[in-house]
Amino acid sequence: MRILYVEDDALMADATTYNLKKSGIAVDWAKDGEEGLNLAVKPIYDAIVLDVMLPKMSGFDILKTIRDRNIKTPVIMLTALTQVEDKIRGLNIGADDYLEKPFKSPELIARLNALTRRPPLQETKEIHFEDLNFNVVNRTLNDIPLTEKEADILEMLIKNPGTIQQKEHILAKVWGSENISDENYVEVYISNLRKKLKSLRSKAAIKTIRNLGYKLITK
Repeated sequence: MRILYVEDDALMADATTYNLKKSGIAVDWAKDGEEGLNLAVKPIYDAIVLDVMLPKMSGFDILKTIRDRNIKTPVIMLTALTQVEDKIRGLNIGADDYLEKPFKSPELIARLNALTRRPPLQETKEIHFEDLNFNVVNRTLNDIPLTEKEADILEMLIKNPGTIQQKEHILAKVWGSENISDENYVEVYISNLRKKLKSLRSKAAIKTIRNLGYKLITK
């Protein structure tokens, strides 16, 4: 799991980040709202942990912006405010959960685990593009089993056909906690996926966009 953690309190952020990483969760920390928004729009996070009171831009503004852009990454709001109105506001804007500060790291981890294994209501079990049928649950392509990383990469491509998926985003999303930076890893798995598309005689193809990344297109 890879999450974005937006929190301006450095001491709290250090402690929480340490505990999350001990639990095997990869964490990117943003110290203000502006930096948080710049990271939140990237398609590399399984969840976002978002403080309400932030310099430069509030957590509410970040949440509203990403939801307006149709970014569906699950969001847990952190707030020291106890007013019911603030919680309702966050949930109405599009938050998936909230946690009052101060909180215990085990509770945050439990909520993250519950949130990321919960299938989004708007998503289906299968994703179609041209003659391809990707089963999100079984991780198969037209009933052909995929490896975990093949499935992760294909899911990024088939959910966003025609849209470039940057190599750095694929690396961060698929290999995030493994500290791998060599883009050759991506190329190997893209090659494997292309072989599977060829064996299926698919009308779809994975196109390389030089110096940027890949996108799924119709031949």
